Amino acid sequence: MLRTASRVDANQPAIVERLRAIGASVLHVHQLKNCFDILVGYRGRTFLMEIKASEKDKLTAGEAEFKRTWRGSEYHIVYTPDQAMAIITAPPKPPH
Repeated sequence: MLRTASRVDANQPAIVERLRAIGASVLHVHQLKNCFDILVGYRGRTFLMEIKASEKDKLTAGEAEFKRTWRGSEYHIVYTPDQAMAIITAPPKPPH
């Protein structure tokens, strides 16, 4: 379901700009209800990122349900550009 108006956290533009500056692809998906904010592609890997303004901000019930039931790439909650950069530049985890 597509939302017509969705709130974007104030830190989202800075995070997206920093990711794109090192060559990452960023797709905004925050308008999808009960999902996550951005889909990031970097060096052949894909990252799901929910952006929150601060650690005091909690996932909505729908976001938490999506995170709980998602069976693909890890769902990351990020607060800063540095945190997003650390996630995408970390070495891949070995498969389970």
